[in-house]
Amino acid sequence: MKNIAIIGSGPTGIYTFYHLLNNSTPLSVSIFEQADEAGVGMPYNDDDNSRLMLANIASIEIPPIFMTYLDWLKEQSDAHLARFKVDKARLHDRQFLPRLLLGEYFRDSFRSIVKEAKKLGFQVTVHESAKVTDIIPSTTGVTLSVNDTTLADRFDLAVIATGHVWPDEKEATRTYFPSPWSGLMDASIPPCRVGIMGTSLSGLDAAMAVVMQHGEFRDGKFILDKGSEGLNITLMSRTGILPEADFYCPIPYEPLSVLTEFVVESEIAKGTDGLLDRIFALMVKELELADPAWCEKISLRNQDADSLREAWFEDRKRHGPFTWAEENLSEVERNKRERRTVAWRYTVLRLHEVVQEIVPHLNEEDRERFKQGLARVFIDNYAAIPPQSIRRLLALREASIISVAALGDDYTLDAGSDRTVITTKETVYRFDVFIDARGQKPLKTKDLPFPTLRKQLAETGDEIPDVGEDYTLKAPETVRGRIAFGAIPWLMHDRPFVQGLAECAEIAEAMAKAAEKQASGRRRRLPYVEN
Repeated sequence: MKNIAIIGSGPTGIYTFYHLLNNSTPLSVSIFEQADEAGVGMPYNDDDNSRLMLANIASIEIPPIFMTYLDWLKEQSDAHLARFKVDKARLHDRQFLPRLLLGEYFRDSFRSIVKEAKKLGFQVTVHESAKVTDIIPSTTGVTLSVNDTTLADRFDLAVIATGHVWPDEKEATRTYFPSPWSGLMDASIPPCRVGIMGTSLSGLDAAMAVVMQHGEFRDGKFILDKGSEGLNITLMSRTGILPEADFYCPIPYEPLSVLTEFVVESEIAKGTDGLLDRIFALMVKELELADPAWCEKISLRNQDADSLREAWFEDRKRHGPFTWAEENLSEVERNKRERRTVAWRYTVLRLHEVVQEIVPHLNEEDRERFKQGLARVFIDNYAAIPPQSIRRLLALREASIISVAALGDDYTLDAGSDRTVITTKETVYRFDVFIDARGQKPLKTKDLPFPTLRKQLAETGDEIPDVGEDYTLKAPETVRGRIAFGAIPWLMHDRPFVQGLAECAEIAEAMAKAAEKQASGRRRRLPYVEN
């Protein structure tokens, strides 16, 4: 019986376990989860989230595990859903619901996988409160150190599905939080000046974690508690731009007409020289075919891969964050009622996945251009947030609790022991509490928390782990085919849009196949050779 270790039991680990059930012969599967409850995942557990925090994905987009999320919700009692302010009679598959509920779905799904695996003859062991502190590959298998104790078991394949990596809670103080998931949920935040770096959903979630201590949302308004009048929150980013509300579109996605996967592969085969600009020219043709009026409005023909970002955000900058948020929310809700798709938004949404395939093949200069230009456009488009989050933001604005600041590119941040000071060219901001909510940063080999594996990979000279199409590590020889690497922060260099649940499921399916066959010889990332 082949012996498989899955390190991490969040969504990537769960989907990997689920797809392992397709193996032609039963396996021995050991799951290691550092938290005290396996099968939930940090983005959805009750230690790091409140009932106000919404999942940025609806049932229609979540790859099902035995049953869809919506069908699972319909099996829950009215009373249980009511605790999350969810009306069972009004459930639908495009609804954004509390993250904690999605965590319960994953937990139940995980339990179902365990039961089904045992029925199929699998040997299953679930280790909770089991932090993997080292991964030790050799030519005879993989050994794990758990809670600093080396196990006797040797695994044929170790699947790294450790999810996001946030700063440790020990780095947080009473006045400074290096991420919204570094002790913020347990902290008591006084009614004071709170600065939040980041204006995406993570920033809004951080704001929700603070305001829930000082009042409640009621009938579309935020009612501040007496004694909390000193609460003042500033959301900050370089541009001061807020995300748009999630928009209606057909799911599954309709195929593209111009920039198909075949065309992208053909452009990659032509070489790195000019690749980004060739792809952008094809993007223009795709958008002109889908929505010529919008293309003319933003003068798309006069844009390039660098200038599109400025044109994309121009309207929002001109209107101001809250005015734009109100108008955009009204438009989105009208379109959802009428089931109307805005063609240019939907086209950009479909483009981001196919265009992402060029990233590993870009030369250093074009990779940086992509990161500063098109990547910002794509991220803004696909990271549109639940309309309810926009409504709450506007309610906080109406209650004079929240504001948005554009810092520009040139600012300094001084996180002192009692307050944080941010200085821009025009203004000095002083905060009693500061929360960094800028999201997951891509990590490199040197950041791996497993000393032996880190040392072996560092000796290859690669700054980031090199994986095959089944996500098994390609080098060194002791690792080849024995480690499936599905840890999101280390994959973001070549796949910058890899953080969603659909992507987790796709990676998991590929890694599960590695348990049955020899590791793929094809590399995902090609070495860059200067022309």
